[in-house]
Amino acid sequence: MTENTPTVLIVDDEVNITELFGVWLAEDYDVRMANSGEEALEELDDEVEVVLLDRRMPGLSGDEVLEAIREGEYECRVAMVTAVDPDFDVIEMGFDDYLTKPIDREGLESAIDSLLDREEYDAAMQEYYALTSKKAALESSKPASELEASEEYDKLVSDIEGLESEVEGALETEEDFESAFRDLE
Repeated sequence: MTENTPTVLIVDDEVNITELFGVWLAEDYDVRMANSGEEALEELDDEVEVVLLDRRMPGLSGDEVLEAIREGEYECRVAMVTAVDPDFDVIEMGFDDYLTKPIDREGLESAIDSLLDREEYDAAMQEYYALTSKKAALESSKPASELEASEEYDKLVSDIEGLESEVEGALETEEDFESAFRDLE
């Protein structure tokens, strides 16, 4: 790979998943693979730009790996790629995107490209995208009645609305605007 090829770390305790994702991504990315949380932290360094992280793993869980990544102040984007339907606990987690398995090649590549594009944005815009991803994940897995009854969800919506005025200028182009709200549908 060339020096400018983005590095993606795939973390999943199911070897078949890491290998499949690795085959899908090897042509366009420098791919690293880990089959445990401990291995993930060994593979992680400042060259990794995107981490695809499973939540449920024996030993060090994906949630714990995510926490270690954020505490280590790595600049990478993290997408949770998991079979775990999101619950309200995701609101407090420091991921950038939440993808529910099964996911196809096109969806995985699209998510990575979106995460890489976000590196160009300021902190407010990155936070906006992370929050809208959480909102979309919850809306796809929770009934409306449960969302309406949740104080955490209300706060999430309020936080998104608060950021909208701050990021409005960056969302001026129609492409960015459509992309941001595609996550909400």
